[in-house]
Amino acid sequence: MKKSLGAKTIVYPTPVLIVGTYDKAGKPNAMNVAWGGLCCSSPPSVAVSLRKATYTYGNVVERKAFTVNIPSESYVKEADYFGIASGSKEDKFSVTKLTAVKSDLVDAPYIKEFPLILECKLTHTVEIGLHIQFIGEIMDVKVEESVLGESGIIDMEKLHPMLYAPEIRAYYGVGRSLGKAFSIGKQVKAS
Repeated sequence: MKKSLGAKTIVYPTPVLIVGTYDKAGKPNAMNVAWGGLCCSSPPSVAVSLRKATYTYGNVVERKAFTVNIPSESYVKEADYFGIASGSKEDKFSVTKLTAVKSDLVDAPYIKEFPLILECKLTHTVEIGLHIQFIGEIMDVKVEESVLGESGIIDMEKLHPMLYAPEIRAYYGVGRSLGKAFSIGKQVKAS
């Protein structure tokens, strides 16, 4: 039997996305964003939703670019800090001792120590309500070679991405593989 929880922002799991931007003065900033994910395959695009009150919101509007940085589990403290401190009051890179790297393709920084980076140019802005959704075309994906598998594709067990449970405000690691997508389902018809 299902129990109604009402209209809530619950999707399990939610990826942990760290959005990198520059402010008007060129200072790098990073923000932990809970609302986001892939939104189009052609052109390859990602969406992140921010409140207008955030420092990062103004940076994206000003620079028309952002990066999406995927931290590994080993950076859980830094990733959380990026969501609890404001870049208008603190230099988050100085505090965390992480390295902001200027993208060659978009007007935004990425985080050197994080294994997976999406460099995005802003293509659409959608006002939803409390949040504004920014859609960015992915201009490049950068990945640490150490998280690639034998076939040159990202290996989840090497990447160790983090997941977020919004209802209980907790971070989780990724578990074991359950099977190949677009393949394991064929067993249903075969049985």
